[in-house]
Formats: sequence, C-alpha cells, structure tokens
Amino acid sequence: MDRTPTSTARPVGSVVATVAVAIGTALLIWWRLGPVTRGTVWAEDGGVFLRDRIALGPVDSLLHPYAGYLHLVPRLLVDVAWAAPVADYARVMSTGACVVVGVVAAAVFVLARDFVPAWPLRLLLALVPALLPLTPYEIGGNAANLHWFLLLAAPWCFAYRSRTWWGSAAVAVLTAFVVLTELQTVVFLPLLLVAWLPLRDAAGAPTWPRALPVTVVALAGGTAQVVAAVTDARISQPGSPAFADVVAGWVLQPFAGAWDRDVGAAVRLVVAHGWAAVLVPLVAVALVVVGALVVGSWRSRWMVVALAAGSGGVWWAALLANGGAAQDWSHPVAALAAVPPQRYAAASGLLLTAAVVVAASVLVGWRGSAGPAGARGRTGGAVRVVGVAAGWCLVTLVVAAAVGNAGPGPTRRSDGPVWAAQLPAAVAACDGDRSRVVDVRTAPWSAQVPCSRLLSG
Repeated sequence: MDRTPTSTARPVGSVVATVAVAIGTALLIWWRLGPVTRGTVWAEDGGVFLRDRIALGPVDSLLHPYAGYLHLVPRLLVDVAWAAPVADYARVMSTGACVVVGVVAAAVFVLARDFVPAWPLRLLLALVPALLPLTPYEIGGNAANLHWFLLLAAPWCFAYRSRTWWGSAAVAVLTAFVVLTELQTVVFLPLLLVAWLPLRDAAGAPTWPRALPVTVVALAGGTAQVVAAVTDARISQPGSPAFADVVAGWVLQPFAGAWDRDVGAAVRLVVAHGWAAVLVPLVAVALVVVGALVVGSWRSRWMVVALAAGSGGVWWAALLANGGAAQDWSHPVAALAAVPPQRYAAASGLLLTAAVVVAASVLVGWRGSAGPAGARGRTGGAVRVVGVAAGWCLVTLVVAAAVGNAGPGPTRRSDGPVWAAQLPAAVAACDGDRSRVVDVRTAPWSAQVPCSRLLSG
C-alpha cells in the first residue's frame, strides 16, 4: 500500500495545528487586554528600552544590560515598533508582544509532545499563557514582561530530545532568544540532561538525540546572563522577607491568582474564615500532583518537579531581589486585600499551572502495568480509576478558572494614557523645532520622544 499521502498529511496537519495555536494564543491575549490597554505604552517599553534604542541604535542596544539582565526579545520588539509610524508605537508593541507569546505557545505545543502526548491536554498546556487569570493585569501585551513567558518556554527547550539536526538547530535558535531574554532560565539548565538520554527507534534500538546545539546555546546564553548579572548594577534594593511571608505570599498571590484574577478575594477569605479556606484546596491539588509523581515516568517527574519548584523559586527570588515587593503575608489583615496582583505572581502562576496540567496528563494517561513504555504504575482497578478521575478534576479546574476569568478585565493600563491620543499635543509642543525632545505620558512613567521623529511622521 502506498502510504505517501498519509505520511505527508501528518506533517502538514502538525504545521497547521502549530500555527493555529500560535495565532489563537496571540488573539486571545490581545482580546483580553482591551482597547485602552492595547493603546497604552507600559513602563520600560517607553522608558529605558526606548531611550536605549534612540541613543544606541538598533544593534548596540540589543544586548545592552539593564538592571542585571539581558533583554534580547523585548529590545528587538522595540526596534520593530520604533520603525513603524510613531502614532502606532503602542499598538505595535502590544500586538508584537502578543505575537511573541503566541510563538511561545506554539513552541510548547510542539516541544511538550514527549511529556504530554494527548494533543487536547497539550493544547491546554500551550494555552496557559493566554488563559492564566492574571496574564492581562500587568504581564500581557508589553515587552517589559515578555521575559516571564520566555521563562515558561525554557524547560521545554532544554528537555526536548530532537530526532534530527535540523530540529535541534531550530530549537537552539529559539533557546538563544529565550536565554538571552531571561536570567532565571539558568535554573532549568539541569533539564538538559533529559535531552541527552537516548531515544528508541521503530525497532526498539537506542538512538542518541541531537542535543549538542541546544546545550551549547543554553550554556553560552546562561553564561552571558550571569556575567551581566554580576557586572551590571541593579536599581531595586534587595529585600529580606521572612520564609513564612514567602510561603504565605505564594499561597495568596500565585496560587490564588492561578484560579481567580481577584487575588484580594483569597485574603478576604483567610481574614474571615482562617487559613484552612485556602490551604485545603492547596493540599488537595498538591496530593493529586504527588500522585502523578508516583505513577508517572521519570521524565514526567523531572518536568513536574522543575515547573513546580520554578513556581516557588520565581516568587521567592522576586521577594529577595525587590525589597518593595514584600508584604506581611503570613499575618493577613483586611487592608492586604487591596494589594494588587504582582507581576511575579503571574510569572509564578504560569509555571504552577503548567505543572498542574502536566501532572493531570500523567494521571489521565495512566494505564497501570499494561500502560505504555515508561509508565511506572503497577496498580490497577479502583486506584487507577481514582487517579484518572483526579487528573480530569485538575483539567476541569484549569478550564473552569480560564472560563471564569475570560474576557477583558482591569489592568495596570486600563486608565491609559493612550499613546496616540497625546501625539497632536506633542507635535504642537515641538513648535517646529526638530532639535527638541518632548514627553509623552506612559503608564506609569513617560517617554522622551524626539521632535525630529514626531515632525517627520
């Protein structure tokens, strides 16, 4: 039988599905932002990134460190937006940031195949950046926070076992953008060991994956980030939060924010009814995840542990590095409910939700001793049924949280100021003098825009 049409259709279908994931994710985040947020420039996008682009040019600014980090992808996006008409700068930045997250989602959809073989669950995993309740509030639709989404891509890039050199080269290129954008990707470097372990061909014989390109790029990029971290001055003052506040804060912000964008609701719940109101759901989720670690393959264990530990690590590192982010989380009072979602909570929530989806995939696919190669479960019957049901409960929980928080909501840019609406006044302030620089307000700062650019566009 001639199998050429089928073998050709499968790659084409995979490409179409991957492109659909990228487009769907980008559109979903774009929609959730709302028109005012999309039209407002955020923080570094109109601050240091734009200033460096104007002062240093499109090339020298790319790997220019800022606050101890390299920010390759955000600076590339600023280059693209600054090449567009100046009135479109905010919209191009927002749209470009959504597109980048769409690319991340498509990459996760492809690279997670060995860990989450069922495509519906892998689709849910890929859509986590767009579905997370906290995404639109601060980290969605701007370049300044793209590094959080690229951090989510890091473990999948590092652990992917490529079958071909072309595939490895493609993942290595993606890895370069990921690592040169986010310093904390270095914590996932141990997952490179997974990429080096042998595969099995159709006859069951071991074959070595093509892991060298990704490994070299990841280590080189990580080294560059570490060098930048130790040689470039940070603006934020370090903090010294108590461990109890770190843990309690993680429960009240990243964990609570993974299911409801109103993180103040968790504080109000604890104040009214005690910690049991949030700890009981946390323990229930944790027990199901631990169950996945028991029955899953060793590779799935590595990934679940890496994502879950990364969630806590990102949150803890943020509180240590930014003294102003700490709160007395372990002793919540009513006033603490007014503290808005922090961007570190959203980043931590991305990793936490991804860990939950991977754990759910392990349980849903649990076949006991008769399961696929690599499955460790030896128990069948009622225990397996309970495990599978628990996995589907996790999936339902993630989907319900996404549906319950769908649609545009309040963001840190909900009140503007809209960039394009200010340009007529900015042009008038130039008074025909191309040598001047005028301020155009952003959230929460302002951008210094050369009149030469305003008057020419």
